[in-house]
Amino acid sequence: MTLTRLLPSLRRTLSDPISHDLWPEATIVTTTDVVVSGISLLRLVEVCGTPCIHSGAAIVPGTNGRPSDTAKTAVLVVRVTDVMLRASGDTVIETDARLDNLRLIWSETRLINRASTAHSGVALIAGRPVDQELAFTADVASVDLPLDLTVGDLLAIPSRSFPGHQPAWLSALE
Repeated sequence: MTLTRLLPSLRRTLSDPISHDLWPEATIVTTTDVVVSGISLLRLVEVCGTPCIHSGAAIVPGTNGRPSDTAKTAVLVVRVTDVMLRASGDTVIETDARLDNLRLIWSETRLINRASTAHSGVALIAGRPVDQELAFTADVASVDLPLDLTVGDLLAIPSRSFPGHQPAWLSALE
């Protein structure tokens, strides 16, 4: 449990912590942005739109930030396109990207375009557009996010990397 989870108003001055081993090298978080190797993800969205990615060297786990010589990883930035409250009480979020076949680290998802002071809770992120009448499938991720998400918010989500290679979807973009 972090201070920003207990007292969400602190998010205006204190960024939510990240697990540095799960993000690309030289990742720094602020209250409203994530900067990867000196590049602001908010600025990247201004230039490229969403969805967009920024890649970098993966961190060798347990080395206090030493970048890998071979493995790459990336951060995907998506825009929230819909926020629905289902009859079950679940908050369901849709984005402008299809997220069902990517190896994303959902526990590290960050809201980046504003500092929310709302309490966090479990939100379901749909991997593909949701049919309001159908039940969910395995294409839904459960994520701890501020519960005041709105259409237009930006989410930064790192991807998994493995020693010696990079995510297949990242390789396909090169």
